[in-house]
Amino acid sequence: MTAPDETHIRIDLAACFRIVAKLGMHEAVANHFGAAVSPDGRKFLLNPKWKHFSTIRASDLILLDADDEHAKSRPDIDPTAWSIHGQLHKLAPHIRVALHLHPIYSTTIATLKDPTVKPIDQNTARYLNRIAVDTLYGGMADTEAEGAPLACLLGNKSRLMMGNHGVMVTSGTIGEALDDIYTLERACQILVNAYATGQPLNVLDDDVAEKTAQDCEGITEFSIAHFEEMKRTLDREDPSYAS
Repeated sequence: MTAPDETHIRIDLAACFRIVAKLGMHEAVANHFGAAVSPDGRKFLLNPKWKHFSTIRASDLILLDADDEHAKSRPDIDPTAWSIHGQLHKLAPHIRVALHLHPIYSTTIATLKDPTVKPIDQNTARYLNRIAVDTLYGGMADTEAEGAPLACLLGNKSRLMMGNHGVMVTSGTIGEALDDIYTLERACQILVNAYATGQPLNVLDDDVAEKTAQDCEGITEFSIAHFEEMKRTLDREDPSYAS
């Protein structure tokens, strides 16, 4: 299969911003998504500083080089976005897409002493032993020294629960990343609601949860189909994202 070119990645990433806004998972004009466009991952697209997700177009996305020492001082780049994505794309070339958000339910779980997404249903089971945890929140990560450890914390996992902060999901494609953040937020919503009942959780056995997680990993076409369906919704309502 031919790798998508920069134009295609721009359109898909712009669609991802619009969809996240449509789902109410955005945070005012904050948060950031990055997508690599070069084989080595060092050249990547990033959203401009303080532009609302619901208005982002493909042409708005900024092409950056992880090795560019001057990028961090550009007025159109959020320092936090650069510190995280610049380091990720420099240190972990297998990461093609990284979405950093503060969605309500995922962030709620991230504030708990135990931020584990416990497997109590099919959505939560998808994440058994598949989320790394960052417990070292020290304020906004706006330097490269603060962004670099995130790549190490991820290790062989693709999601990071950023304690007292938010979440980040990484993936090989924009469609899979979008479906993952959607499902992770729903999983955390289910878990928060279950905690709110005050009743003991009926946690699935690890073997059942593991089988469920593996089954989910085996149907990536489901994630792509979800993304494509959401893009078709955008095309009907406001196709300007692709311009």
